[in-house]
Amino acid sequence: VSDLRPSALPGSFDVSRSMFDLRSPPHRFMKRYDSFSSVPSSTSSRKDSQGSNRSLDTITLSGDERDFGRLNVKLCYVSSVEQIWITVLHCKDLSWPSSCGENPRVYVKGILTLSKPVHFKSSAKEACNDIEFMETFVFAIKLQSLQAVRLVFKIQTQIPRKKTIGECSLALRELSSEESSHWLDISPPSK
Repeated sequence: VSDLRPSALPGSFDVSRSMFDLRSPPHRFMKRYDSFSSVPSSTSSRKDSQGSNRSLDTITLSGDERDFGRLNVKLCYVSSVEQIWITVLHCKDLSWPSSCGENPRVYVKGILTLSKPVHFKSSAKEACNDIEFMETFVFAIKLQSLQAVRLVFKIQTQIPRKKTIGECSLALRELSSEESSHWLDISPPSK
């Protein structure tokens, strides 16, 4: 964030008048300047505080401001055969660290947090804005056991190496024979 007040730095020039005065045409000849130098700022990249180049349009927010995406799942319990049906549908707007590459292969790992956890995972897909999984997992478990646990999803990369890039979970208290659809907000992986 640049401080454009005249007293921001000793010897800095006042860019607020020339940069934002839109009364003096023609606007098409205006140039944007970085507030700490007289070099025109590029719209493609600028060095951030760590010294790495980042696109101005794709600056990644950190902490709570960052959106990690959402996972869409459907759940159903078939009481006649005591089975839970878990369908992993979509993963939308997923974000991943640059260390994973441009288009890592991503899969969803599910865990039913019973005393003896039940694990399952989807096939790996290339990461994009809307990853379609459309995979159903069926487990024979008594309803009473399921209603006391959580269903945890970990979004993981397979290539270049296995890494959890986000997670979300859902309590199974409301599990019923009527199929329910859920959009879960993906959070940063817990430490």
